[in-house]
Amino acid sequence: MLVPVGADHVAALHRILATEPERRRWGEEASSPRWPFDDPSSVRFAVLAGGAVRGMVQYAEENEPAYRHASIDIFLDPPVHNHGLGRDAVRTLARHLVRDRGHHRITSDPAVDNPTAIRCYAAVGFRPVGVMRRYERDPDGRGWHDALLMDLLAEELGAAPAEPA
Repeated sequence: MLVPVGADHVAALHRILATEPERRRWGEEASSPRWPFDDPSSVRFAVLAGGAVRGMVQYAEENEPAYRHASIDIFLDPPVHNHGLGRDAVRTLARHLVRDRGHHRITSDPAVDNPTAIRCYAAVGFRPVGVMRRYERDPDGRGWHDALLMDLLAEELGAAPAEPA
């Protein structure tokens, strides 16, 4: 189940981000004292399962008409990796972005060395588009790593886009 992130989710999300491999992948994501309420360009949902917070999924939108699309990012508690929870959360959010927000294309950009995330997005229908070299600063700030640009078109999700919001 996805619910808007609330104050009661923050401690669990901080705990998850402090675990390996999430700490290595997300770095200082939650370093702002206002996180996860610090970025008005992202819409964030807590991923709940069994009554517990198991992670977070977020989206951002590019609303320039010539480039309009949305992007998705997710992190989950490592004990629930590879059990379908991420796939379900990404699929649910992708459907919302296509059907309710009117997007025809959704992107994601997992690190090339994150096979769990790549499998998750691929299971929903995302396809590799290309490698973005030295795309993102490593969480320790000492270097750069590559990311795999993946995208999903509305028709590949099996949902017709709604009118743009």
